Amino acid sequence: MPDALELLKTRRSRKPFEMTGPGPSPAELDTILTIGARVPDHAKLTPWRFIVFEGDGRTRAGEIFARLFAQKNPQATADQIEKEGKKFTDAPLVVAVVSKTVEHFKVPAWEQELSAGASAMNIIHAANALGYVCDWVTGWIAFDRDVMDALGLAPNEKVAGYIHIGRATKAIEDRPRPALSAIVTRF
Repeated sequence: MPDALELLKTRRSRKPFEMTGPGPSPAELDTILTIGARVPDHAKLTPWRFIVFEGDGRTRAGEIFARLFAQKNPQATADQIEKEGKKFTDAPLVVAVVSKTVEHFKVPAWEQELSAGASAMNIIHAANALGYVCDWVTGWIAFDRDVMDALGLAPNEKVAGYIHIGRATKAIEDRPRPALSAIVTRF
C-alpha cells in the first residue's frame, strides 16, 4: 500500500476509455465503499448513498442512457446514440454517488451536498490506494431528471458523480497544477 501523503500528492484521474479490468474484488469494493462512507456528516444524516454498476448492470444503464438520449435528441445519429449506450462499458466498475438532501434546522442542503462530494473523493482515494485508477464523471446523465428517475433516485436525490474504477492501460502523466501563490491568500 502506498504512503498516504505520496498517494494524495500523486493522485490523477484516468479517462474510462483508458481503463481495463479486472476491477475491484467484492472485498475491495466493500473497503472502497466503507471508506466512501467515512466523511463529515453533520447531524448523522447520511446525505449520500451509492449505486454500483458492474457486469451486465453497466450495459443495462447504457440502454437507459441511449433510449433517453435518442428521445431528447431526435436529430442524433445512430453512432451518437450507440456512444451514449456505452458510457459505462469501458471501466469494469462504476459507482454513482447519490446526494440526498433533507430539510434540517441545523444542516443546510449545501453542507449535505458537500458531504456527498467528500464521499466521492474518499472513494477515489480508497480505490487509488488499492492500485486502481478512477475518473469522476458527470455530464448530462448526472443532471437529467429522467435518467435519475430511471435509476431509482428519489425527488430529493441527485447524482454527485459517477466514479469509474479500473486498471490503467498505460502510464499516467500528470498535468500542470496551480502554484500555491496563485490560489492561496492569507487573511
